[in-house]
Amino acid sequence: MNRPSPTPASIPAPVVAPRLAFDPTLALKHLRKDPALKALIRRCGPFALEPSACPSPFQALAESITSQQLNARAAASIFRRFLALFPAPLSPASVLGASDETLRSAGLSRAKAASIRDLAQKVETGEVPDWDHLRGMEDEAIIEHLTKIRGIGRWTVEMLLIFRLGRPDVWPVDDFAIRKAYGQLLGETEPTPKAMRAHAEGWRPYRSVVAWYLWRSLDN
Repeated sequence: MNRPSPTPASIPAPVVAPRLAFDPTLALKHLRKDPALKALIRRCGPFALEPSACPSPFQALAESITSQQLNARAAASIFRRFLALFPAPLSPASVLGASDETLRSAGLSRAKAASIRDLAQKVETGEVPDWDHLRGMEDEAIIEHLTKIRGIGRWTVEMLLIFRLGRPDVWPVDDFAIRKAYGQLLGETEPTPKAMRAHAEGWRPYRSVVAWYLWRSLDN
């Protein structure tokens, strides 16, 4: 049997485009049973979520930390400058070897620089699983694991689950836009996370799809 030659360590492994961890056709069939969601889906159009590729969870989480409390354009600009400080692909060793002044020269706040350094340290010690291991873990286990990192809360990991791992049943009730769109959908002025969780039980196991449509509804 012919076996592929090992890839030299100096050549980065190709980034494999991730796939949804569920069948969107089945998800939409289930969600259309709810009249409000049926109307929302009709108004917003086809489901078009495609998980985005990233070389490593380290880089994905560093980008998430960078983007916190910033608009998308500013966050993207700072993260591009941050990546430009280091050889590709971004490695925790490179970050740990850089001074705080170097990290902050990209536009990172002191707190964000400290969070990315803590992330890098935990990757180096094996506390942050790689993509293959994350794909084999349950959602709540991933959330519990990654929120031990400084500066990473539940919402940040939920975004990773939806947009990097393509998980079907993530319900980010702490997201301001989700609460706003949910309230508009159901005619509630100030829905609470507790009420949102209770109402969404009937949308399992496809609450990520509902979240995507709620985000999309704010652009329509």
